[in-house]
Amino acid sequence: MGRLIVIEGLDGAGKRTLANGIAAELTARGHSVARSAFPRYADDVHAELLAEALRGRHGDLGDSVHGMAVLYALDRRAAADALRADLRAHDVVLLDRYVASNAAYGAARLHQDSHGDFVAWVRELEVTRFALPRPDLQILLQVPLEVAAARAEHRERTEVDRQRDNFESDAPLQQRCGKVYQQLAAADWWSPWVVVDGVNHVDFGALVDQHVLAR
Repeated sequence: MGRLIVIEGLDGAGKRTLANGIAAELTARGHSVARSAFPRYADDVHAELLAEALRGRHGDLGDSVHGMAVLYALDRRAAADALRADLRAHDVVLLDRYVASNAAYGAARLHQDSHGDFVAWVRELEVTRFALPRPDLQILLQVPLEVAAARAEHRERTEVDRQRDNFESDAPLQQRCGKVYQQLAAADWWSPWVVVDGVNHVDFGALVDQHVLAR
């Protein structure tokens, strides 16, 4: 069975860049790697509805924290069998966002911390009820809010069809979300976490040796 590695962080933190570096390091060592990202906007109807709601469609759906969280969770539930198949077939499966994203963003929208009712509700829904695969490691890519915002703005300017949604453009929400992420990481919520500095150079060899492949 392969190792499930999740990368979490604010919008614009550089999660895809980190995943590219980890995947390259693993591949160079002869390990097989599968990658995925949530939400799966192009592959799942729940994620399609999410994308539309984040841009103001579907009435007041986007205003419902729990309603949006259920759609995020259903997207992952629909992917669970494929995720388990990838874990059987590969040495490492890398995910860009997973359950902790739902917990962090929803709690931030409700002005709660990681000890609030919302994080517990997400865990009951996705971990207990949906029985999603447990990560071997969750990586929090930590960057200052202004750095993440600048990167997100640059991505919006340079990538076709990459307009920021309502969550991504809400700076106070992003700030609160970052604090919840820090609390989740400090508590090793659901599984072990490691915090990676997303501003300075990342030593991918050390990251893989000490965390990604560490048993």
